[in-house]
Amino acid sequence: MRPVRDGAKHRLRRALRRAAPALVGYAAVRLLGVVVLAKWAHLKGHGLWPQLANQWDSRWYLGIANRGYDDVLTGVRNSCNLAFFPLYPFLVKVFSHPLPPGHRASTGLALSVTASLLAAWGVFAVGDRLYGRRVGVVLAVLWGVTPVALVQSMGYTESLFTALAAWSLYAVLTGRWVWAGTLSLLAGVTRPTGVALAAAVSVSAVLALRTARREGTGVTGGGRGPGSAARIAAGGALAPLGWLGYLVWVAVRLGRWDGYFAVQRTWTNQLDGGVETLRSLRETLTYQARPELFLVVVSIVIMLSAALYAVCVAQRQPPPLLIFTGALLVIVVCSGGVYFPRARFLLPAFPLLLPFALAIARARRRTALLVLGGAALFSAYFGAYMALVWPSAP
Repeated sequence: MRPVRDGAKHRLRRALRRAAPALVGYAAVRLLGVVVLAKWAHLKGHGLWPQLANQWDSRWYLGIANRGYDDVLTGVRNSCNLAFFPLYPFLVKVFSHPLPPGHRASTGLALSVTASLLAAWGVFAVGDRLYGRRVGVVLAVLWGVTPVALVQSMGYTESLFTALAAWSLYAVLTGRWVWAGTLSLLAGVTRPTGVALAAAVSVSAVLALRTARREGTGVTGGGRGPGSAARIAAGGALAPLGWLGYLVWVAVRLGRWDGYFAVQRTWTNQLDGGVETLRSLRETLTYQARPELFLVVVSIVIMLSAALYAVCVAQRQPPPLLIFTGALLVIVVCSGGVYFPRARFLLPAFPLLLPFALAIARARRRTALLVLGGAALFSAYFGAYMALVWPSAP
C-alpha cells in the first residue's frame, strides 16, 4: 500500500507544480479585487469582513447552518430557506463544529476561498487537458477576472459548485467515470444548476457506451478498468442522484410531490421560456435613459455568453463541456426569477471563456498581459461597486 500512496503523492505534487502558475495568477487577481474592495470600504466607513462573509445569500446559508431547514411552506414571498441547497451550509456546520456559532461566517468565507483555489485548479486542468498549459493558465486567470468574480471570494456557493463542476468535467475528459459521477452528485446538492452538470455527465456516459459498442472496443464488458462499461454506467447513474435526492427530500419534508418547485414559485423562480430575460434586456438597454451600471453589465454578460456558446460549438468543444454550458445557459436565460443575479449564476460556465483563453494564449506576451491586467482592474473596480454601491444582492 505504501508504494501506492507514495505514487499518488508524487502525482499530486507534479500536478500541483504544473498548475502553480495558474494558481498564482488566479490568487493575484483575486487579491487585487479584495484590496480594492477593502480600500473602498474603508473610505465609506465599512468593514471588509462583513462585505465578504455576511451579506445577502450568505446570511441564508448561515441561518441553515445554525437552525436547519424550514418544515412548512407559508407562501410568503422570499421566505422559505428550502430554496437553498444543503452541501455548503452542511460543510460550514461541520468545519465550525469546535467553534462558537459566531465563527460560522468566517468558516464559510474560508471554505469559499479554499474552494475557489480548487476551482481555479480544476479550470486550469480542463484547459491544460484540451489545449495545453498556457491556455489552462490563461483560462484560470480569466475565470478570476470575470465582472462578478468577487463572489468567488464571498460566502457564496459559486466557488464550491465550480470546483465540483470543473473536476467532474475533467474526470469525464480523462475517463474517470465514477469520480465524475460522484463529484456531480455533490454538485447536485450544492446548487439547483447541478442538474446541468448531471446532464453533462450522464449524457456523456451514454455517448461513451454507444461509441464503445459501435466501435467494438470491448469496453461494454464488466471489467474493473477505468473505462469499463460498469464504471461508465455507474458514473452516469450517480451524476443526477444529488439533485434528485434533494428534490425528493423537500417533497417528503413538505408533504407534497412538487415541494421544491412550490418553494421556487414563492421566490418567483419558475421557468418562463426566457420571457423575463428578454423583457429585462429590452428595458435595460433600450427604454431606460440612464440604466443602472450593474444591470448593463449583467445584460452584456448574458448576451456575450450566448455568443460565446455559439463560438464554442463552432470550435467543437468536447460534448461534456457543451452540454454543461448549454444546459446552464438555458436554465439561467429561461428563468422567470429576478434578473440581477444572472451574471453570478453564469460564473460556473467557465468553458465559455475558452475562445478568449485560446486567443490570448496565442497573442504576444505583452498583449496578453495588457488584456488580462485590464480585465483584472475592471473586475476589481466592478466587484467593489457591486458590494458597496449596488443596493441589492450580487
